[in-house]
Amino acid sequence: MPFKFCILGAGNIARKFASAGAMVDGCEIAAVASKSLARAEVFARNNGIERAYGDYESMLKAERPGCAYIATTCDSHARLSALCADHGMPVLCEKAMFSDDGEAGNFFSKAEARGAFSMEALWSLFLPALRQARSWLMSGRIGELVCADFDVGFAPPRDMANRYFNPALGGGAANDLTVYALHILPWVTGRTIERMSARVTAAPSGVDETEALLLSLSGGLPATVRATLASRLEERMTLCGTRGRIVVPKPHMAQSAILFDADGREAERFVDSRTRNGFVYEIEEVMRCIRAGKLESAVVPHGATLQAAGYIRQIHEALR
Repeated sequence: MPFKFCILGAGNIARKFASAGAMVDGCEIAAVASKSLARAEVFARNNGIERAYGDYESMLKAERPGCAYIATTCDSHARLSALCADHGMPVLCEKAMFSDDGEAGNFFSKAEARGAFSMEALWSLFLPALRQARSWLMSGRIGELVCADFDVGFAPPRDMANRYFNPALGGGAANDLTVYALHILPWVTGRTIERMSARVTAAPSGVDETEALLLSLSGGLPATVRATLASRLEERMTLCGTRGRIVVPKPHMAQSAILFDADGREAERFVDSRTRNGFVYEIEEVMRCIRAGKLESAVVPHGATLQAAGYIRQIHEALR
């Protein structure tokens, strides 16, 4: 029997997910729901999906999917995740799944009590280039890790009503960009974030527009993060060690990783030439976990989402 997904939301990210689902053996995107039935119907027609709904709960009750994928704006992620948990429904929710660790903890307790799998959709952690960087680091190719840097930023249209800047839609750099660093740095280094200090500036709408973070990871490893919705940065992650460094351009959508030796010479370059749609890997992970009866993924465990949500909350508090 095919594994059935239903999609909540009918925007661009949902379109990418639907395209990825069509590439996965044994996966079926059975239905889509939106607050607008007309929008859901157009999305279904354009993406080869059989059924469309104008109400999220009606779709969940009618379809009883193997997993619900939440692709709405950040403001509704917690509410819709809770709705799925109320119906005992497994959940894959777009990042940031939560921007408050208390809210995240309540959800995971409820989902686990219902025996329902849940995972934040951090597709980046499954990308071959990022996994290659982690492998180089863990095998000692750059010696002892001494520091790490992560920059991510671009400049969307300066419309304070769009999803990037509108507080009512969960806008801001932390929910849209910084969340990647809060997951990728701990995963790649195999460490946890123990402390964070933040300097944050606001957009005219009041959401966090730019943040500079100083992180202390376990073992005393210092790491810096810059994230902004005000400027296009030279997006990259750099891992510096005693015998070289690793550079990953655009780490949140990594297609390559570069290994440098102690003298700064390029020693090896990995280029991902096989990935057509990076969402495929997280779909496969969800299917594996649910079929195995697991409640969480080892790659994106609940603890990682709880930690990221707590630091996002601190970033938002820094604006007050």
